[in-house]
Amino acid sequence: MKHNLDFTLLHIGYAEHRADWNWKNINSPFARIHLILQGNAKIVREDKTVELKENHFYLTPSHTRHGYECNSNLKLFYIHIYERPDKMPSVFDLLRFPTEIVADQLTTNLVERLYQINPGRELSYYDPNDYDNATELSRNIALQGSTPIALELESQAIIKQIFSRFFAYAEELTPAVDSRMTRVLEYIHIHIDTVIPMAKLAEISCLTKDHMIRSFKKQMNCTPGKYINRKKIEKAQLNLLVEDCSVQELAYKLGFDNIFYFNRLFKKLTGENPTTYRKRLKSVQNRSELNVE
Repeated sequence: MKHNLDFTLLHIGYAEHRADWNWKNINSPFARIHLILQGNAKIVREDKTVELKENHFYLTPSHTRHGYECNSNLKLFYIHIYERPDKMPSVFDLLRFPTEIVADQLTTNLVERLYQINPGRELSYYDPNDYDNATELSRNIALQGSTPIALELESQAIIKQIFSRFFAYAEELTPAVDSRMTRVLEYIHIHIDTVIPMAKLAEISCLTKDHMIRSFKKQMNCTPGKYINRKKIEKAQLNLLVEDCSVQELAYKLGFDNIFYFNRLFKKLTGENPTTYRKRLKSVQNRSELNVE
């Protein structure tokens, strides 16, 4: 399947921490890249704990629940990127990227250049609750829109070059996906805002419904229903950041006719219900606005 790389740069900055980079239960629609320059810390994920090393890059894909632990001094560059939604699966749905790669001098220089040509993209606060919010997203998308085209093209090229280092060691999550399941995946992503009947997916794959479900589960490691629900909730997380509609309206827009089921599913997959999620973002947004000089 074709891999589309279309990223928006949200944040890039240099930070020095003194045992104060300690956050838990981060579950964000944005991917993170860290370049460790000096010091020690950990990234704690559901599946493993990663000890950070100097002169190494670390990638945390979007929608990966994780946290940070730091008990000493730490110097790093951070890059936060937002994969623009299109009608294809996310690259993180298709590939398993290494968490850690060695930072060569060229790539380190590219990070420094990316930082130099994108002033004003540093974090205002280091607490993820304070920067994973609508204000920060809107601000940085606006900054990108005002960036001279030459620098925007250079930024995009640098991000892709950094990602190319991870791509060199990436593995297909579903190497056995055949053309029938590829058609099913494409249909799901094109119609993620609608009700997606299993019968329609069976028709697209030219299989019976039971055969389609078995094939999908074998190739994607989950049923089509679970995959669709996960993609809908991931889109709901992003929409709660950028849209002003009610939770009920959002649920209907994503093809849910039962608001209670939507709420339960959202909480199951993100750890909090959509109303709490939105209130937290709004309180963060209001607090950020009060601190703007």
